[in-house]
Amino acid sequence: MNYHLHFRTDRQPVETCVIGTGGFGRSFLAQGLRVPMMNVRAGVDTSAQRVAEAMRAVGIPAGKIRICASAEEAGAAWQAGDYIAAEDVAHLLDLPLEVFVEATGHPEAGARHARLAIEAGRHVALVSKEVDSVVGPGLAALAERKGCVVTPVDGDQPSLLIDLITWAETLGFEIVAAGKSSEYDFVYDAAAGTLASNGRTVEAPEFGRWSELGLRDVAEVVAGRAAAAAMLPQRAVPDLCELSVVANATGYGVDAPALHAPIARITEVPSILCERAKGGVMGATGKLDVFHCLRAPGEVSFAGGVFVILRCNDAETWDMLKEKGHVVARTGDVAMIFNPRHLLGLEAATSILEAGLIGRGTGGVEPAHHVDLVAFANRDLAAGEVLAMGGHHHSIDGVDAHLIAASALSDESPAPFYLASNQRLRRPVAAGSYIRMGDLDHRTNSELMALRAIQDGHFHRR
Repeated sequence: MNYHLHFRTDRQPVETCVIGTGGFGRSFLAQGLRVPMMNVRAGVDTSAQRVAEAMRAVGIPAGKIRICASAEEAGAAWQAGDYIAAEDVAHLLDLPLEVFVEATGHPEAGARHARLAIEAGRHVALVSKEVDSVVGPGLAALAERKGCVVTPVDGDQPSLLIDLITWAETLGFEIVAAGKSSEYDFVYDAAAGTLASNGRTVEAPEFGRWSELGLRDVAEVVAGRAAAAAMLPQRAVPDLCELSVVANATGYGVDAPALHAPIARITEVPSILCERAKGGVMGATGKLDVFHCLRAPGEVSFAGGVFVILRCNDAETWDMLKEKGHVVARTGDVAMIFNPRHLLGLEAATSILEAGLIGRGTGGVEPAHHVDLVAFANRDLAAGEVLAMGGHHHSIDGVDAHLIAASALSDESPAPFYLASNQRLRRPVAAGSYIRMGDLDHRTNSELMALRAIQDGHFHRR
């Protein structure tokens, strides 16, 4: 695991630019003031003023911030030792920047930013999973040809899970399943008979019947909990999007296109996410999934952490580990090893340092195109309707996400979710159907389309 990084202390700090200064980007700007081996002197957003405001908010003196509208202005600001706020990443490509952090979350703009940085021979920390889910493996291949890397970032779940899987494989463990907790916990208040998630609390009178697993049938309890919590969302596009990044980095697939996504206590996860033959819900081993952390008010959260479920091949060893507090399934056959946190931008510097100092990413060694995150209609969609992407989860009204086996795109293939976003439907799509590439009028996704054609040519020539 990448927690003990040793770099030459006589080397100059890694010069870094952050693209997208809200949320993750803002916390990364703050990192630039405290991480000894990294400078973050440049930022890009749709408004340079927004960049300047974010810089001031994290403690950068206003007198040291320059708003730059050209490459010449950016060059002069750099020579003066100032911080640069810009609206176009192209204006910064002549600066001695080593790593570009793409954190806009915008599929089309993010694809352009990544391409420009790679073409200039710079490393890319690809925070925008929306881009990664469509063309991540192709971008990694382009970067390799240029002698640079595209990497996910530590602190975000894909990088943390890839790291945990790699650790388990290195030690020779058999991985039964791997995954992450979902975006939000499910907090059950038995006394009040309520269930809360993502700031919303609902009456859940039937949930008490299913609140404890004990020795009961796993599938029955999982189904009972899902039904009793039906008023709360139990699938989120970001969860599937993040697992698509992990799948393409590691080669692990999924057991179901929309995942099993059980509501489960931390101690129940290995009993639930194992094979059906062992009492769980999985149809096969070596698959990725998500669970919703079930807990009581005041109990510890999984905090958006990641896990691997390992085969217990020596009973005596795992009995000893169980006594020390490790989470072993009720059958004793499998156990869960986990990292119960993700710190987002607060932890991302390790990935930037690995890229900038030693030319290595914190993702897969050889990313490939194993899965696609595709768009699935959950209601009837009319011709002419625009599949507008929005909200905190970058979702599309009336459209779910599924994970399916990867393929080259054609008019009849299911459209990648974030390639379909913000496009207009040429023809109606019935509920319960995949949205096909030919269903869409591709007007505002030319950058993604061009990069996806390159990716398809690289991985699907045959």
